[in-house]
Amino acid sequence: MLEMALKFGGSIVAILVLAAICRWLELGGDVRIRSENEARLLADEAVSGFDAVDVALDRAGIAALLRDAAGRVLLLRRHGAHFASRLLDSHAHSRLDRNFLTIGTDEPTFGTVTLDLGDQAQIWAASLRRVGS
Repeated sequence: MLEMALKFGGSIVAILVLAAICRWLELGGDVRIRSENEARLLADEAVSGFDAVDVALDRAGIAALLRDAAGRVLLLRRHGAHFASRLLDSHAHSRLDRNFLTIGTDEPTFGTVTLDLGDQAQIWAASLRRVGS
């Protein structure tokens, strides 16, 4: 009985030590896009020289749509503790549902993301029809 209690106690201590190390290394956390400027910086990191002239942020901060002066549209989405991005080449994988715009790509590993854009959802959905044409 004492042996089981020691094993259990040792396991709890090991878990607490690992949690403390993760906190000290600042691993994980709640990663969100907090502002248009942050979205612009993320877009420039993803596609060098991408200078966004129009930005739409998801209300939860987990994704963003950005358009540059050339009409290219970049989709940013949270992927773990980082952000993944793709330049959209068509509107074939987009669907509007009131204030929500669901967007995917031809790349199955990227998946789809649903953005809560509020009143901007319809405007962005309409503008996506011009992508790739």
